[in-house]
Amino acid sequence: MRLTPIMTCAAAAGLALGSATAFAQQEDWPDSFTVGTASQGGTYFTYGSGWANLVANELGISGGGEVTGGPNQNLALVHNGDLAFGMTTMGPAAEALAGDSPIAPGVPLDNACAMFPMYQTPFSITVLEGSGIESISDIPEGAAIGFGPSGSTSDTYFPRMLETLGVEFDRRTGSWSDLAGQLQDGLIDVIAFAAGIPVPAVSQLEVQTDIRIIEFTEEEQAQVMEEFPVAAFEIPADTYQSLDGPARAVSMWNFAIARCDLPESFVYAATKAVMENHDRMMEIHRASRSTVPENYDKNTVMPWHPGAARWFIENGYEIPEDLIK
Repeated sequence: MRLTPIMTCAAAAGLALGSATAFAQQEDWPDSFTVGTASQGGTYFTYGSGWANLVANELGISGGGEVTGGPNQNLALVHNGDLAFGMTTMGPAAEALAGDSPIAPGVPLDNACAMFPMYQTPFSITVLEGSGIESISDIPEGAAIGFGPSGSTSDTYFPRMLETLGVEFDRRTGSWSDLAGQLQDGLIDVIAFAAGIPVPAVSQLEVQTDIRIIEFTEEEQAQVMEEFPVAAFEIPADTYQSLDGPARAVSMWNFAIARCDLPESFVYAATKAVMENHDRMMEIHRASRSTVPENYDKNTVMPWHPGAARWFIENGYEIPEDLIK
């Protein structure tokens, strides 16, 4: 049975939720689905909840985002079958496939497959304007630095990056919203963000107080790129009001993931919903400017779900058979 004509007819006819669910059951689709995101106040939560709602509306079944600990936990939850979909970055994905995930050490999390490209996650540093910190080298010894939710991409990689750059710190974790409040209240000195831009918590902070975005020097950027799976990145000047010009950073690619044993037709339809509705994705979050099919090749780590791979191949993108689960 061909999926596309059925989905097109369903949309045109405006089928009620009950009949759409009946079709899903007939095709062995789940009655509902959940997308693992991350903490509130971060890009993952806004972006993930948004594309979950888009897919739910397009497919006519119930779906939504769920607050999680971020990429590492999403990989584990999808692998274990607790979630249908999730979002991750390529660094944690590589570690999880190798059995090096901090959440499940020694267990290869190989039941999570690539679905579609999301966006790059820049690693950036935010301080209060009056902190006296104008560069990474200015961060004082023992500074309290918030690295995001425990086990997140930021918490996994940013402490190691700063240690590589010679920074000695007091490590703190928490949701981006909580950490932003702590920075404003003077309870921590720095927030080391790894999230799609603009980060909601940073945008909210600069409305409430004066902040400074700290960029990497060229030497610091090169040093971090040599040690970690990241690429050079510039945060555009128009991302935040606090920026006078582009800010040098490093970044890591994010991909949506699906449980590998989900029905091929279901993941095909979900991938199609996101990839063919770019304007609606841009309404969800500006980071979606990179959520385009051409960025499929940024996945150099994970096997593709057969349903997602089918959509890309049908639309002219080459995915070798040995890279499909």
